[in-house]
Amino acid sequence: MPDSNKNQALDNIKDRERVGTTSRQKQKFMHTIGSKSFACVADEEELSSGQKVGCLQLFNITYTKKDISLMTTEAAKIMKKIKDKRVEYEAIASSGSSVNLHDIDNRIITEVLGPERYGQV
Repeated sequence: MPDSNKNQALDNIKDRERVGTTSRQKQKFMHTIGSKSFACVADEEELSSGQKVGCLQLFNITYTKKDISLMTTEAAKIMKKIKDKRVEYEAIASSGSSVNLHDIDNRIITEVLGPERYGQV
């Protein structure tokens, strides 16, 4: 391979590395599940508990350490917002409103974290 092609390939690699570094720095919090997919984590939890895992429960599982503390203060703030919204929606639902309890989790996640991107929450 000519040196010019090697240099161009190396420049491309360095550019991609720089983009990845800046993207990771923009992340507010990280999950704790490693290379396991969120779907695998949800399936494992469903098998162990025997119940369907919702978005909120999956968020709690994936952003909580083994010692039950949250990954970062940002994740803690988001969990507090989620819990507050859940209390708010449960109060609305208990007052006889037409709020569907099964749809609450999706609404809360969308309100707190924003709409889904690329098929992910």
